[in-house]
Amino acid sequence: MNIAVAPSPSSSPVPSILLPVPHSAGLGRPGFALSPLACDSHMHIFDTRFASSPHWQRQPPSAPVQAYRQLQARLGTQRAVVVTPSTYGTDNRCTLDALAQMGGSARGVAVVGEDVTDAELQRLDPHGVRGLRVNFVTPQSWGVTTPRMLATLAGKVAGLGWHIQVFAHPEQLLDMAALLKSLPAPLVVDHMARLDPARGVTSEAFALLRHLLDDGRTWIKLSGAYMRSAVGGPSYADTVALGQALVAHAPARMLWGSDWPHTTETPGTVDDAALVELLSRWCAGDALALHRILVDNPERLYGFETPAGTTLTS
Repeated sequence: MNIAVAPSPSSSPVPSILLPVPHSAGLGRPGFALSPLACDSHMHIFDTRFASSPHWQRQPPSAPVQAYRQLQARLGTQRAVVVTPSTYGTDNRCTLDALAQMGGSARGVAVVGEDVTDAELQRLDPHGVRGLRVNFVTPQSWGVTTPRMLATLAGKVAGLGWHIQVFAHPEQLLDMAALLKSLPAPLVVDHMARLDPARGVTSEAFALLRHLLDDGRTWIKLSGAYMRSAVGGPSYADTVALGQALVAHAPARMLWGSDWPHTTETPGTVDDAALVELLSRWCAGDALALHRILVDNPERLYGFETPAGTTLTS
């Protein structure tokens, strides 16, 4: 028996919450109920019990697991992927602690140096880590991230069945096109590849993404709409055509993430319920595509256990 598909966005809205969620604007819930086991595939935990890396100059927010659970209750998500933020450098203790608190409903993406040992990667695996993030955009504890580092880490995780997650500017992806096509591990591209909505599907970077998606081993995170939107929230209307093109091209290779607690944005300006409704617009009202992105695709990539008696959408 299949897991029920989420109702269309025209369903009656769920009543608003009474108290605000930290780092999330507004009190409204999404205007439709999400499918059971819906996953937020990109979020971060910041806990004051863990010190920032000395390389990080900004003050991190307080965004512990307890606050994130409030967001889950508001949105209706039940699963999450905790991504180690650059704030902690290669110290994954905060992420591992969050995974321990969240149990089987969470998976992790860690950050490590190029010289990470196989033993360290194998230590992370039982905690629920399923990938490594390689960040070409923001400052890192080791200095400049290089294509060689990406290739090295991809080789190290291939045998574990993990993936490599890349955060890069479109121009950097184009420069690494040959490498990206040859990686021995599945590739996940962060935040819609930071594509410029004004250029949309006409850009060289979008053409590269289509090629990578067609190879069947690349996934795109539909997240961070605010990073390149000129219109801004809550609608981020200039991203709709781009998001719809990505979903239409490869609905089985799309993931969605809130990017909570939205550290790139002015505090208190991002409405997470609006981000869920934006995802529905990217799906052009296709409830099956929405279900794939929130439930089926994360189950496949991150290895969430499928409840007995259910099947994934083909």
